[in-house]
Amino acid sequence: MGAFSAPALCSPTVWLHRYSGSNSFTTTTSLFSTLYRSARTKTTQSPSAIPPLSTAAADVSGTLDGATTLAVIAGGGSVAAIAAVLSLSDPERRRQQQAEEVGGDDKEVVKEYFNSTGFQRWRKIYGGMDDVNRVQLDIRIGHAKTVENAIKMLCDEGSLQGVTVCDAGCGTGCLSIPLAKQGAIVSASDISAAMVAEAEKLTKEELQTSRNDLSPTPMFMPKFEIKDLESLDGKYDTVVCLDVLIHYPQNKANAMIAHLASLAENRLILSFAPKTFYYDLLKRIGELFPGPSKATRAYLHAEADIERALKNVGWKIRKRGLITTQFYFAKLIEAVPA
Repeated sequence: MGAFSAPALCSPTVWLHRYSGSNSFTTTTSLFSTLYRSARTKTTQSPSAIPPLSTAAADVSGTLDGATTLAVIAGGGSVAAIAAVLSLSDPERRRQQQAEEVGGDDKEVVKEYFNSTGFQRWRKIYGGMDDVNRVQLDIRIGHAKTVENAIKMLCDEGSLQGVTVCDAGCGTGCLSIPLAKQGAIVSASDISAAMVAEAEKLTKEELQTSRNDLSPTPMFMPKFEIKDLESLDGKYDTVVCLDVLIHYPQNKANAMIAHLASLAENRLILSFAPKTFYYDLLKRIGELFPGPSKATRAYLHAEADIERALKNVGWKIRKRGLITTQFYFAKLIEAVPA
């Protein structure tokens, strides 16, 4: 058991889906920074000692809807005041509208989002494009560190040459590509056809470049498929699922974890947004800024719930670490058969 030795950053924010592409970034940064600092000092301060939010409220006065909301933030200066603000919003109703628009539940919302506006947004964040704002750039760096930490976990057992890895929820191939370069036999999948097509294209380009450079490591082209987590099959040495559980409530996450564990023979690596009082507060604040386009739902998961889901199928957590930056946070864990 232990934290990572590599520098720890994190996976995408639980609320970034709602405003990473929004013009409201400049006006909302101070509010989130203030809340983040409050959360980071929670071990030495009582809730009543959290700094007032009146200054932050001035920064977001052009973004929040309604004078009443602003009055509550500016006048309260406490967690209680923030809670009052949150009671004025109804993110769950907005989420239900999202599901109804695509005729389904969370899975359909996620599928539709990452085949349309979500694909364009995250393709830009994961890629090397220059037209990203400060938050998006922070996410790009954080996601790279998450991948770096996951690969470090994988390499702790030795060479990846010939090791079978299932990259469940592969996105644009940020994990599949480096795994293939190290000689792993990768099966990669994503619910989004657009993401899978992009991952396959980028992987071919990267592996061809590596082969042209006469890399001594034998490399295998990953097998890419359009599949949701429940549809995955086969047996693998290791199953990795990064930044996917955030889209599903705990009851569905439990079933997904059980299924992923059934595919893994030796290791299961997961990342998820941890559910604590302060992180949940940051998430709810983020929901006040839905941005210009429809986004997916975002679910936090208590580490104890994730550990319980693993224990129920005969697995235990061997390594864990909290990954945080100024704007987002995640847990990355490695589980093995108990």
